[in-house]
Amino acid sequence: MNHPDDFALDGNAVAGPLSEIFGVDVTSIRVTCEDCGATAPLARVAAYVRGPGSVLRCRSCTSVIGRFARSRDSIWLDLRGSTSWQLRATS
Repeated sequence: MNHPDDFALDGNAVAGPLSEIFGVDVTSIRVTCEDCGATAPLARVAAYVRGPGSVLRCRSCTSVIGRFARSRDSIWLDLRGSTSWQLRATS
């Protein structure tokens, strides 16, 4: 039987689609998990991308920290499960 981690990629797997949404390289965005308080760069979260959308999970506690999907004419973004997404400002 497969373990859920067998399907997890790192956050780099969603960098392209999320960079389209945010307009910047998102791999260094620091995401804080609402459940356990762990903070890590997006590149280090667990990304599940085999479904119709993508699910991001905290590597510390496995809680869902975000979801997104794209349809023909919309992008759906749900960041419930995270308390913050910190992006360094550029000068």
